Amino acid sequence: MKFSYKTRQSNVEKLKTETFDLVIVGGGITGAGVARDAASRGMKVALVEGADFASGTSSRSSKLIHGGVRYLENFEFGLVFEALSERALLFKIAPHLVHPLRFLIPIYKSSRVGYYKMLAGMWLYDMLALFETPQMHEGLNAIETKERVPSLNARELVGAMEYSDAYTDDDRLVIETLRDAHRMGATITNYTYVESSQTQGDVIQSIQVTDKMSGETFNLQGKQFVSGVGPWTDIFGKKIKDKWQQKLRPTKGVHLVFHRKKIPIDKAVVMAVEKRIIFVIPRQEMVIVGTTDTDYPNNPADVVTTTDDVQYLLNALEQYFPSLGISESDIVSTYSGVRPLVDDGSDSEGKTSREHSIWEEGPNLTFIAGGKYTTYRQISEEAVDFVLNKMPFENKMSFGKSDTKKPLNPKISPTLYDRSKNRVMEWADAYHVSPKMVSLLIERHGDEAEDILIKIHNDYNMYTANESLWMGEAFFAIENTMCVSLVDFYWRRTPLFLAMSDHGMKYLNDIVKVFSERLGWSEQEKEAQQDHLLLTMQRELSWRGLIA
Repeated sequence: MKFSYKTRQSNVEKLKTETFDLVIVGGGITGAGVARDAASRGMKVALVEGADFASGTSSRSSKLIHGGVRYLENFEFGLVFEALSERALLFKIAPHLVHPLRFLIPIYKSSRVGYYKMLAGMWLYDMLALFETPQMHEGLNAIETKERVPSLNARELVGAMEYSDAYTDDDRLVIETLRDAHRMGATITNYTYVESSQTQGDVIQSIQVTDKMSGETFNLQGKQFVSGVGPWTDIFGKKIKDKWQQKLRPTKGVHLVFHRKKIPIDKAVVMAVEKRIIFVIPRQEMVIVGTTDTDYPNNPADVVTTTDDVQYLLNALEQYFPSLGISESDIVSTYSGVRPLVDDGSDSEGKTSREHSIWEEGPNLTFIAGGKYTTYRQISEEAVDFVLNKMPFENKMSFGKSDTKKPLNPKISPTLYDRSKNRVMEWADAYHVSPKMVSLLIERHGDEAEDILIKIHNDYNMYTANESLWMGEAFFAIENTMCVSLVDFYWRRTPLFLAMSDHGMKYLNDIVKVFSERLGWSEQEKEAQQDHLLLTMQRELSWRGLIA
């Protein structure tokens, strides 16, 4: 069953006329997880997202699936155990999206946590994972550390700890979760913005929603409502609830992106700077560096990277990798987001807990905020349990148990990567493309890579290899991920903006051709889409001036 632009149109019609057991506001990882969990129990589910899926915090993380070594220092053992358990599960249910990665923590004479204390922490970390880890930790001396990461600062280096966690495509994990919810019957739309609520006493009868693509406003009827809007929680709460009290302490996180050739590492490096942790993370053709953690009281939609953010991260890189001579001119791209941390009264943003909160604001309105990306599935299950407990006994008994420990995508074989080497050559020969292209597509799409290869072979074979690759990706995104704009595609369906020096602009005309054919864009719409793409790029990169 397609999750396409056409699906969106038919789903909007359903939202206008049907009444749902559960209406979810917010299409980030939390909302997506709740939709999948509720649909797996047989609930009639609707989800509305005011912009594109994962367009807020859920596409602006460090793109890691991890237990959180640093939380051990705060004795948050329960949080770490839960995250490591979910990490093990995500390896199984999303093998095309969650990949093992080795991390290295350098230890210096001046480090706040010494070698043996860190070693004890590593044993605890693997124990909390119940030793279900891709590879056990290692303690390294200074010479061994330099052999593993030659560009690392050697001055006063004592040694390092190396351990396993994982990386993911955060935005695509959201979309795969939504696709599975859709397969189980959920009615899901993007660009459907909630304006207000209609209530009777404390009970919400419906919410007023505007379809931003048509401009039409309608009422969406539901029995229970859940907010998963992340850092917009207080803004949304004030909109639909009288006498709203502030709940969040939002913090800003910024990342820098470099080419791998500039920071030549094959494992993530953990930098400890001013009691903060900053990751240097290799990802295919790029290296991501981040993040910052500063209070951000403004509208999350307004967040951008500033020169202060850039300089802070560059200073950290200079401290740990002085021989590389990294400067502003080496930065390929940046991205910034806002964490929806629940205000727990901590005296600094860095100490604010990453634990999630679920609470009610009336008989049929539930809010979710906080939490770690890694634990989204468990948080979603708890949230749906919370909602069901508010329902009359006879109603909730009609729904089954949560069933979200199965693969996100039934087309993805659990043994995919055991067979990938043979599959690469087989598909390269069959579709007359390079093994490199096949490997890239399998890394991103698993077994569904063949669908893109077939499209490229049949319809785009007159283009160059790279042109046909991104045209195939564009077709797949429109037909399978409800992608309806160039910004959606460049930011959240592909790494074009993040990873390429020209941000993928050399392929713009080819990509526009695919979008125009599938979505029926007029010349005016094509121009408007390209203008919006350029303005969005300029806004994010405004710290270094406009793009040429």
